[in-house]
Amino acid sequence: MNYKGYLIDLDGTIYRGKEPIPAGRRFVERLQQRKIPFLFLTNNTTKSPETVAYRLEHEFDIFVSPETVYTATLATIDFMKADARGKKVFIIGEPGLIEPVLAAGFTWEEEQPDYVIVGLDNAVTYEKFAKATLAIQKGATFIGTNPDKNIPTERGLLPGAGAVIALVEAATQTKPIFIGKPEAIIMDKAVALLQLQKSDVLMVGDNYMTDISAGINNEIDTLLVLSGFTPKSAVPTLPVAPTYVLDSLDEWTFDDEA
Repeated sequence: MNYKGYLIDLDGTIYRGKEPIPAGRRFVERLQQRKIPFLFLTNNTTKSPETVAYRLEHEFDIFVSPETVYTATLATIDFMKADARGKKVFIIGEPGLIEPVLAAGFTWEEEQPDYVIVGLDNAVTYEKFAKATLAIQKGATFIGTNPDKNIPTERGLLPGAGAVIALVEAATQTKPIFIGKPEAIIMDKAVALLQLQKSDVLMVGDNYMTDISAGINNEIDTLLVLSGFTPKSAVPTLPVAPTYVLDSLDEWTFDDEA
């Protein structure tokens, strides 16, 4: 198919947890051979693009630069820079979220920040929730990195960023500005980074609720691959059909293969 650029999910599409999906690696290699631009688009805020690229290389034999990885953390930074309400932040999150935000020129403030950013935090405490709640009540802009209620792990579906954000939303009775998939903020920026039009881009992923909805909601064609979250049995009852549905990315045909 003749798309000029691709947005690609990671977990469930390129790998499953620590398990490689060989068709995912081959798909990336086929894009590289054709010099077709792509971005890995992830809601994960716990890891930097450098860490993601290192993991892809050393665990899955996929060789890409950090510049091919666009995370909800980077999208959050880009949103705040464009929004320009201030530079003071309080963050519930892990180093993969906190460190890049501070490195981008924002400063830590717990009492009266301009933004409260809430993401996944494996060490979250009641005190962090209390500080976030009070700051939002004082007028801080409430940002949720992504709406994912659960994250798939070897243990099963664990609480995700969306579950953490929901507690702050309940405590403040304030809805957050969500950044990650399926929201427009991360999708618009990713398409702009590819320097393409939405009509020239394909969103590839395994999760209908995030990856495929991100495309559908933002007028981008979608490819649902049945290698991860959304099972084949769910396809007939999906509210809006993906543009394409494949069992494996090996089945995808590029224009020069047709």
